[in-house]
Amino acid sequence: MAESANKIMKESKANNMPPEISIVSTMYRSQSFLERFLAECLQAVSEIECNDFEILLINDGSPDNSLAYALTRRSDIPQLAVVDLSRNFGHHHAIQAGLRHARGNLVFLIDCDLEVSPLVLTDFYRKLRESDCDMVFGYQEARKGGWFEQITGNLFWKGFNFLSDIKIPENIITERIMTRRFVEALLQMGDRNLFLGGMMSWTGFHQIGLPVIKKQRGGQSTYTIARRIGVMVNAVSSFSAQPLIWLFNTGVTITLLSFLLAFYLVLRKLLFDDALIGFTSVMTVMTLSLGIMTTAIGLVGIYLGKVFNQVQNRPTYIVKDIYR
Repeated sequence: MAESANKIMKESKANNMPPEISIVSTMYRSQSFLERFLAECLQAVSEIECNDFEILLINDGSPDNSLAYALTRRSDIPQLAVVDLSRNFGHHHAIQAGLRHARGNLVFLIDCDLEVSPLVLTDFYRKLRESDCDMVFGYQEARKGGWFEQITGNLFWKGFNFLSDIKIPENIITERIMTRRFVEALLQMGDRNLFLGGMMSWTGFHQIGLPVIKKQRGGQSTYTIARRIGVMVNAVSSFSAQPLIWLFNTGVTITLLSFLLAFYLVLRKLLFDDALIGFTSVMTVMTLSLGIMTTAIGLVGIYLGKVFNQVQNRPTYIVKDIYR
């Protein structure tokens, strides 16, 4: 199998033909996972009887020896390619780099932390072939982790779908397989503020979900509630102006209610010579108004920040080296 795969790979390179499938993953503090990850990748492509493939690892500024280990494995895995980014740009930007450098007719995206085994490639591949779709995405039927992770995760997806114009299947995960035309369409998007889950849903085409069981890693989740809120704010503001519309509607409603209240107070004064007074009520209204104004300014600031990042037109990542 290995000799046959190496021979086919050399012929493909000589003919400048793309491989049948690219397995793309990012590396950040991933050294302890890579040996088993690569072994299972090779087993997976063997099970789908694919001899022409590539494994593409994106080093997202990993501070451990992930890059060094990956480079040493290139001697015994000729199909392994590594893209080394100049620094840590973040998970979604590293994924974008992987999609842009992947050469395969099919692209299988997976995290290398082994929460999902590369062996699921067989299920994704068969589902894609059976359904003749453009993307098969993985999702969790039941979220892993403790009560905090489950509750905050569910709130994230429900909150996003409630606030955004783009609806995303809940509990989707990184793992998915895509056709070349889907990847090319996705890469046409010029977004600088990346939220790939929303971008992939926006791209369209025929998409099908596949339930996947994620394993629980040891230790606490790195996604605190503050970080989850930040991710949701970034995701919603990247894909919908709905919050601004709601803000405008709220402002109009408060203005109308204020006019009605003022009209009522004037009538009460003229007809009954009675004016409502009260320090508590006045301070409550002032505090509420100040809170709404501050929130409005902050919301507009978030969108202005997005526009600022977009018009700067900086690259979303910078490649330091490519090893093929």
